[in-house]
Amino acid sequence: MEQSDSSKFLSWEGIRMVSRSVGDVSGGTPYLLIDGAKMERNILKMAGVARGNGVTLKPHVKTHKMPGIAREQVEAGAAGITVAKVSEAEVMADGGMEDIFIAYPLVTEAKIRQALRLSERVRLVVGVDSLEGARRLSAAVEDRTLEIRLEVDTGLRRTGVLYDEAVGLAGEIEGMGNLDLTGIYTYRGAVLGGSKTLELEKAGLEEGHLMVSLADMLRERGIRVDDVSVGSTPTAEHVAKVDGVTEIRPGTYVFYDRMQARLGACSLDECAAVVVCTVISRPAPDLAVIDGGSKTFATDVGPGAEPLNLEGYGHVVGYPGAVLERLTEEHGMLSVDEDCDLEVGDTLQVIPNHICSTVNLHDQVYLVGEDGVVEETRVAARGKVR
Repeated sequence: MEQSDSSKFLSWEGIRMVSRSVGDVSGGTPYLLIDGAKMERNILKMAGVARGNGVTLKPHVKTHKMPGIAREQVEAGAAGITVAKVSEAEVMADGGMEDIFIAYPLVTEAKIRQALRLSERVRLVVGVDSLEGARRLSAAVEDRTLEIRLEVDTGLRRTGVLYDEAVGLAGEIEGMGNLDLTGIYTYRGAVLGGSKTLELEKAGLEEGHLMVSLADMLRERGIRVDDVSVGSTPTAEHVAKVDGVTEIRPGTYVFYDRMQARLGACSLDECAAVVVCTVISRPAPDLAVIDGGSKTFATDVGPGAEPLNLEGYGHVVGYPGAVLERLTEEHGMLSVDEDCDLEVGDTLQVIPNHICSTVNLHDQVYLVGEDGVVEETRVAARGKVR
C-alpha cells in the first residue's frame, strides 16, 4: 500500500511558497512540516472507527507530544489520552487534558509520588504488570485509592504480565484495598501468532479475542474488569470490531508515517508530516547530501528489517529513484539516479519511517492550515523521558 503517485503527494497548493515562508520563520531547514487538513482528516477517521464500533478512543500522544493536537483529538470524540511517562502526563494536564492513562509500569518512589500528585488534578489511571510494582504503588498510595489497569503481554515480549499468569496476578492485586483494578490492557502492534505480520485484520482480531477471553476468565474468578483496552494504529480498526473490547489506544494515526503505509494502515498520501531538507552537496552524479541526519530523522525503524523491508530512512517525495540510505549526525546521504535533477540549494520533503521518534527530535513543528497560514507549534512534551 506504500506505493503512491508522489507527484500528487500532499496536494499542497504552493508548497514551495509555504516552505519559503516557514524557512523565513524557522531560520531554515531541516524542519517538520504538518499538513493540518490531512491531520484533521486522520483524527476524524479514527474517531469514526471508535464511534462506529461503540468503543472508547484514548489516543497515545507520544506521536505528537502537543497539547493543542490532543485537544483536537478530544474535541473530535476521544474520551481522554494515553501517555507513557508521568512528565508527559503533566504537560498534557497543563494543556487541559482531564482523563489520562499512563500505560506504563511505575515502580520508583519518585515517579509514583509524582503520579499521585497529578491524580489530585485529573482522572488518572496507571499501568501495572507485576506484584512488586503493585506493592510499591499500594505502599505509596497509603489511605487513598489509585485506579490501575493490569498490562498483559500478548506476544510483543515487552512489558506486561505473561498471559497465563495474568489471572493469578490480578487476584493478588485485588486484595490490595487501595488499588482499584478496573481493567486490562495490552500493546501488541502488528503481531500474529507471536511474529510480526502484514496481515493486519487477522492480527487485530487475534489481539481482541485474546484480551476478551482473558477478561472473561477474570470475571469468572470474581475479578472486576470494566475496561479491555487494546489497539495500535495498524490494528485499531480491526480490533475495535471484537465484541467485548471497550477501548482503543492508537497514536501514530494522527500523522501516519512510512512504516504505517508499508504495513497497509494508510497510504503515503494520508501521511500528514514531512521533514523539509535542503540539498547541501552533489559530490557525485549518484549522490546527493541533505542537511538532515540522525539529529533530524529517527533511526529506530531502519532499512531492511522484516517484514517491512524498507529502503532507507524515509520516503523522498517526488523522487522515486532516491533513497535516504545513510545518516550521520548532520548529513543525510541520498543515493540517486545519475540523471536526477536535484541541485545544491533545492528543498525536498521526506516522509520519515517512524514519525513518533522523529517528532521527539524537534523543538517545534510548522503546521500549515488549509488557508496556507503557517503556525509554529512547540513540541511541549519533547524529551519527557521520566
